Amino acid sequence: MFNFDYLFQILQREYIRYAFIVGICMALCGALLGVSLVLRKHSMIGDGLSHVGFGAVAVAACLGWAPLPFAIPVVILSSFLILWLAEKSKIFGDSAIAVFSTLALAIGYAAIEVGEGVSFNVNAYLYGSLLGVSEVEVILSIIVTVIVFALYLLLYHKIFSITFDPVFSKSTGTKTNLINVILSILTSLVVVIGMKLMGALLITSLIIFPTLSARQLFKTFKKVTIFAMVFSVVSFILGLLLACIIDRMPIGSSIVIVSFIVCIITFIVGKIINLRKNKEKVEEK
Repeated sequence: MFNFDYLFQILQREYIRYAFIVGICMALCGALLGVSLVLRKHSMIGDGLSHVGFGAVAVAACLGWAPLPFAIPVVILSSFLILWLAEKSKIFGDSAIAVFSTLALAIGYAAIEVGEGVSFNVNAYLYGSLLGVSEVEVILSIIVTVIVFALYLLLYHKIFSITFDPVFSKSTGTKTNLINVILSILTSLVVVIGMKLMGALLITSLIIFPTLSARQLFKTFKKVTIFAMVFSVVSFILGLLLACIIDRMPIGSSIVIVSFIVCIITFIVGKIINLRKNKEKVEEK
């Protein structure tokens, strides 16, 4: 039988509260930014940036520097370079992401192995850890969430436009490059801040799964955006509870598993709804 008293005791711990705040903030931001990225088929940029973040954190640990102040500018710069390579060179977007992703992982592992006396928990940064969230990251996550929501509301119509027809948007005078830069910076911040909680290999799930789940049930951009955030928050909360209940379960893994289950459920429900609609149309004829 489920022990609610035990769960209540777990939730009273400070590091769980920190993880809850950061997780909710990053779940909302990841889903919000992920809708445009997924619909434009740029979702894997989050995966590439997370690998860059891991490499940057590993190098910072090797040099004895603070991870976040070093990783944030490195990841932002990498996002600019990925966009530049995809647009100005003969390297396609997915290839540019693969180049930075593999190079960053190689540098990260090299830094860990070569650096002498480096205290670096590889598993915590790869798969996430409940114990890794600090008060500084809580404050940063709240600030980033406010900025993401403010800019998204301010640029909503332009983001909608470049998501579905970037060529037309550019022809009407919309500064598509500037908006892409803004989205890249915000995505970089979400990836770096959420990496310690979710893990470098799994942080992309906050960007991809919620949008995929919402698209199974809703067709309009507005509804997909709203329900992507709902599915993202629900998946995070259930994943956090699962990680708290099951001993030694990495929080990143539990969130990905729950997100996948939610995606499967929405897929099945969406198919049922479509079958019923088609049946009703046939009966009307």
